[in-house]
Parts: sequence; structure tokens; C-alpha cells
Amino acid sequence: MVPITRKAYAKINLGLDVLRKRPDGYHEMKMIMQTVGIYDALTFQKSGSRAKEPEISIFLDNAELSADKNNLIYKAARLIMQTYGIEEGVEITLNKNIPIAAGMAGGSADAAAVFHGLNELFELSMSLDEMKRLGVKIGADVPYCIVGETALAEGIGEILTPLPAPPEAVLLVAKPDINVSTKFVFENLHVDQLKSHPDIDGMARALEQGDLKGITDRMGNVLETVTIKEYPIIHSMKEEMIKGGAENALMSGSGPTVFGIFKEREAAEECYEALKQQAFAKQIFITEFV
Repeated sequence: MVPITRKAYAKINLGLDVLRKRPDGYHEMKMIMQTVGIYDALTFQKSGSRAKEPEISIFLDNAELSADKNNLIYKAARLIMQTYGIEEGVEITLNKNIPIAAGMAGGSADAAAVFHGLNELFELSMSLDEMKRLGVKIGADVPYCIVGETALAEGIGEILTPLPAPPEAVLLVAKPDINVSTKFVFENLHVDQLKSHPDIDGMARALEQGDLKGITDRMGNVLETVTIKEYPIIHSMKEEMIKGGAENALMSGSGPTVFGIFKEREAAEECYEALKQQAFAKQIFITEFV
């Protein structure tokens, strides 16, 4: 059979709020999620072997990643194959482009691509709802990544309400050369001490009205209260983007990636060069909303 290739798109958070810590240890979230034009490519092919425990072979092009059973690609493939009684093996090749440990849901996006890829490869006829129901067992961001585009995400991130796409804009996305532990950020977030919360409902209305300024004026991420304290470079990058003409700039997820929203590509390109010259980041992208 001809191999199947799927794109796994990264996400940013236009707004991220944490409402409370739940009794189960998770945090109650309220976020506006948005896919962007930075993506990994995953290729799927049947390996031909048949067994009660079919082999899942993962081939990676990035030495920072491991292809063991902790990889979300492996976890997603194993869950699907066990759920649907698949006996044939599968080979999955990942071409990594999304920055790692960056607050852009790269691992969750890859897992989501596994749902779409194996659904077609093995002709499973999974609905999006079924994919999302299984996907949340892999990670809180997986259901969103399965659907993508623009959405209000609530609960732990699995309760999704589609929203209109933002108006066309240019995005500058930069990941400084540091890795941030999501676990550390949430363990050190004190929700009861937060002095302000982003206006997520107002941003949703701005999206419905196609009001870019209404969106950028409301950008906010309460996780910055933890991450910026540990890594001040994030604040410096935000300031550099705003100085360079961004309508606003924000840290995505638990960080450390920072994105700026520009009206003009020329300004984004000039800011790209400024970030490079000042060695703020090695991984810098000019992209768009998807």
C-alpha cells in the first residue's frame, strides 16, 4: 500500500486562563487555541507483520526525541491498535519541525496526526468525536489538535467550542534556547494569587466580529507569571517584538515560545532579523494562522 503522510500543525494560545485547581490534581482551563503554519510531517505504512502485539516502529529525524513507549506517537498508535484489534504492524516516520518542549503542543499534534493517519491506513472509519474521546487519554491537548483551527478550550482542554478564524495576519514565532517543564510551571502556579485574568469571553466576541485589534488587546497568559520569573528572556523577547511593530506579543502555553502578531510582513521580517542578531533564539519562524 502507498504510504500515507499527514501534517501535524503546531498551536499557539491567543489567550490562556487557569480558573482553579481541581480535586483530581488537574487545572481547570479556559483558552483560545489557534493552529499556525508550522508543522511536523508523519508518514504511515503497514509493516506486514501480524501478531497479538503488532510491532509499532517509529523512525525519528531528531536526536532529542526517543522512539520508546513514552513517545506520544507510540502511545496513540498502541491505543488505536488495541481499541480496534489491529493485528498488522505499522511503521511511522516523523520529520520534526515544531520546536520541542516549546508550549506549542508538538507532541500532542503528532499524536493527533497518528489518529488521522491510522484511521485512513486501516480504514477504521473513526469519527472526529471518537478520535477526541480516545485522544484525551493520551493528553489534554490531543483532542484540540485532532480538530485544529480556532477553538475555545475548557475543562482540562478537552471541551472544545469552534470559533471563527482570526483576520489574516503575519506571525513571528520564536523559541529561545531553553526548555521549560510544564509540570514545574503548573506546580508553581498559585491561582488564588493571580491579580488579573485575560478576557477570554471578550476575545471570543472579537473573533466573531473579525476584530484583530479586539483580539490582540485581549491577549494574555497567566502562566507567564511563573515562566517569565524563571526565564526573563521571554519578557525581553515580547518587548522586542512589540518594539518591532507587533500589535501584541505573548508566550504560548507554558513557554518558552513567544509569538507576535503583525499586520505587515515587512515589519515581521525586520523583527526576525533583530531577534537573530541579538541571539534571542535559534528557532524563529514567520508564519500565519491556519
